[in-house]
Amino acid sequence: MIAAAFERARSEHRSALIGYLPAGFPSATGCVRALRAMVEAGVDIVEVGLPYSDPLMDGPTIQAAVDQALSAGTGTREVLATVGEVAHSGVPVLVMTYWNPVERYGVERFANELAAAGGSGVITPDLTPEEAGPWLAACAEARLDPVLLVAPSSTDARLVKITARCRGFVYAASTMGVTGARTAVSTVAPGLVARVRKVSELPVAVGLGVSSGAQAAGVASYADGVIVGSAFVQVLLDAPDEDSGIRAVSTLAADLAEGVRRRSP
Repeated sequence: MIAAAFERARSEHRSALIGYLPAGFPSATGCVRALRAMVEAGVDIVEVGLPYSDPLMDGPTIQAAVDQALSAGTGTREVLATVGEVAHSGVPVLVMTYWNPVERYGVERFANELAAAGGSGVITPDLTPEEAGPWLAACAEARLDPVLLVAPSSTDARLVKITARCRGFVYAASTMGVTGARTAVSTVAPGLVARVRKVSELPVAVGLGVSSGAQAAGVASYADGVIVGSAFVQVLLDAPDEDSGIRAVSTLAADLAEGVRRRSP
């Protein structure tokens, strides 16, 4: 499903839009409603975050949402249930998770249960290719797409090693910092995407920093996918109530969807 989503976007001469929220935020049902609202407004692929108590890559915005989700008792089973609910929307659904929760739950068990729930893949930001063997085997058996991250600091040799183990797409982190909406997306991102394309034919999606349709248009001018997370979380955090937050999510998703179709030169 992931490959088909990128192919459909390519046939429409645009980039794919990927939206993220942690499961259990702003509530279990609210997360499902917000993710469905994203899809209805134009998001092509959904990422469901697995809340974790030591989120090394996450900035303060996502940390606040994750803390709220953890306080409400959101765990792996709740994440899988969220995937099942959102998969009915007809778009690919991935889980975004640090490696420790997967290892503790059981590598094969996690892969099999995610596939059974309708999941299409998993993004593991802290899993290195050297340690990914058992996970890649489990994904192959369950027919899931494993997605690893590349960064501006990745050497050319490292890019070859990482992208060879990816399926679906390659996640290109636009900055060495933590997640969070920014006034401008990193200027090194276009170069990183170009370097990845020299060693892989997979679509390249850029994440970390996009918060508006204008920024999405800029990233869409050189990347196959635009990933947005913190901006969606922020509008929910700022909302006076859950219903208002979900309406704000829909408005933001529509703006971003228009942006990837605009594709500024």
